[in-house]
Amino acid sequence: MDKKEKVKEKGEWTKLKLDNNTITGYTVPIGPFHPALLEGEFFKLKVDGERVVDADIKLGYNYRGIMKLAESRSYWRDLYLVERVCGICSHAHTTCYTRTVEMLGKIEVPDRARFIRTLVAELERIHSHLLWAGIGMELIGFRTLFMYIWREREHVLDVLEMISGNRQHYAMNTIGGVRRDVQKDMIPKIMKKISEMKKSLMKLVEVVVRDPIIRNRTVNVGKLDKDIARKICVVGPVARSVGIKIDVRKDDPYAAYEEVPFDIVTAEDGDVFSMVEVRLREVIESVKICEYCLDVLTRIGGDIRTEISEFPVNEAVGRVEAPRGELMYYIVSNGTHIPERVRIRTPSYMNDYAILFMLKDQALADAPIIIAAVDPCMACTDRMIHIEDAKSDKKEIISVYELSKRYRRKEK
Repeated sequence: MDKKEKVKEKGEWTKLKLDNNTITGYTVPIGPFHPALLEGEFFKLKVDGERVVDADIKLGYNYRGIMKLAESRSYWRDLYLVERVCGICSHAHTTCYTRTVEMLGKIEVPDRARFIRTLVAELERIHSHLLWAGIGMELIGFRTLFMYIWREREHVLDVLEMISGNRQHYAMNTIGGVRRDVQKDMIPKIMKKISEMKKSLMKLVEVVVRDPIIRNRTVNVGKLDKDIARKICVVGPVARSVGIKIDVRKDDPYAAYEEVPFDIVTAEDGDVFSMVEVRLREVIESVKICEYCLDVLTRIGGDIRTEISEFPVNEAVGRVEAPRGELMYYIVSNGTHIPERVRIRTPSYMNDYAILFMLKDQALADAPIIIAAVDPCMACTDRMIHIEDAKSDKKEIISVYELSKRYRRKEK
């Protein structure tokens, strides 16, 4: 091949349908920043003045081969592999993986293990939502609230460390149950910690949903139409923010969710504010679920795992409600201790395309918080944005945080 010959790029851009095909202005490319990112993404924004009129997205920059690698390791070793698909929702991945494998072998998980799985899952959900909320507050310039929110997140990580011994990658799940028990003498300490967190979190939620600065930066910003949301099959808090009442914990209960009382939190507007509100109110529901699970664990005993020695020829699809939405695993067994096929569909694959529709006709300065609103699974490395004016050839490189601080012009 001639060195000067350009290699044709594989894949197609997903484009918005515009009423006017003639666009004047400049293009703002965002990402990918570094191949070491967990899920690098590339956004190409077409801007007319200070308004985003079109957007493209391209994925697939950081394929790590985890699914292929899982097909060459035993079911037990795959547990630690799938836990590292995402550091924020590692327990969700092992829960979905073990649930799918248990469906293959028709394994019944002990009651105590089911409630421990549920407890850790909800603590992880609180941790994930608070992490996202803190970053969101920083993107709109509310750094003080960012510090307060992350202070509460530290308390959640403390509880996870008490239960599992780790603040990240808890390694709690195993096929047939859990690896570690929650000791009964530890439960009062955990309940006290969660009770203190609950009071602080309820105050924080009310501050966020009522603060005029936050409402000014998020209400009617990045609105997602409900019909479009259904067509592109968004999941999790993004779907619930437009009034689509879906939640795997209710629709297809797993672990102990069929026995745990909780409400599905929804909103109707589909803007950034709705996504903030849904996640923060879900935090309160998760705290209630944790309290219920701890109460049950004080009263029930028994084993925490069921032993399994063989995996029959079979196939299964398992799904759980990860913090970002529906997570799915498809596993095919060939009768050996190594799976024949492993396929994973994460929530971000469904939600990322909503960003394109949310960005249309929005201010360029709002692009960072709109992109962050769906909680895309990207590493928190600071990204640089290259802005090139098509008319003057003026070039400028700024960070995503500098862009978020730019003045947003009011419409006349």
